[in-house]
Amino acid sequence: MVGSITIFVLAVFVGFEIITKVPPTLHTPLMSGSNAISGISIVGALLSTALGANWFASFLGLLAIIMATVNVVGGYMVTHRMLSMFQKR
Repeated sequence: MVGSITIFVLAVFVGFEIITKVPPTLHTPLMSGSNAISGISIVGALLSTALGANWFASFLGLLAIIMATVNVVGGYMVTHRMLSMFQKR
């Protein structure tokens, strides 16, 4: 348990440090990659929900589907808005 928490805290710290060092011009490509990862999360959550051993596992799968879908939709909205800023008028 302590090892898992240690790895989680280190991953959060490293992820935060990496994201804060990204220049603004690279945010759109990173959002596209993030949307692809969230799409994979949706597929995994669908499988988790369908193969849930009990109601709690199915509930967690449904919650994961909802949160990953919100993340994908929000990511595409932000990407669309950023790309529209670079179009000529």
